[in-house]
Amino acid sequence: MTEVEPPTVPALVLAAGGGRRLGGRPKALLPLRGRPLVEHAVRTVREGGCGPVLVVLGAERERVPAAADLTGCTVLANPDWAEGMGSSLRTGLAALPPDAPAVLVALVDTPGVTPAAVARLLAAHRAGAELAAAGYAGRRGHPVLIGARHFAEAAAGATGDAGARALLAAHRSELLLVECGDVAVPDDLDTPEDLARWQLG
Repeated sequence: MTEVEPPTVPALVLAAGGGRRLGGRPKALLPLRGRPLVEHAVRTVREGGCGPVLVVLGAERERVPAAADLTGCTVLANPDWAEGMGSSLRTGLAALPPDAPAVLVALVDTPGVTPAAVARLLAAHRAGAELAAAGYAGRRGHPVLIGARHFAEAAAGATGDAGARALLAAHRSELLLVECGDVAVPDDLDTPEDLARWQLG
């Protein structure tokens, strides 16, 4: 009897931000090693083992797909992106495949996250974790993995810029921190100085 492969874990790349502190340039299109930042994020989650990949766009949502190679991705438009990350998380959760066992939530502005970090979170899920987050010297960072039984609660608590924060706080005792400090960097990219530093990396 042939064994049925379990459904793969989709990735949700939140890439809607307008980059207010970066002169109003949408973060998805910021250049990193010659290509838009959103391409880097998509490649990272794919190489880490996720599939399918859903990308939530907001600022310049018509221009991003024209400028970035999002082949094979499901591109979602969040018209309420200016309300904060929470609206993008809700948009993505509502579009997940019905058989998704979990979702890996990644932020477009964390270029130090690596496929190895993604793979560790997926391994934690296969071992039974329903809520997991990359840890950096014991501190919670990104990406975050949310099991299917938490999807509705995650969406209900996603307001403003909080994202999944309310969910993770409510289930602190269940949250597994997966140490990734040896394979990834948690820093986000928020300012022109951050961008310059990453361009030199």
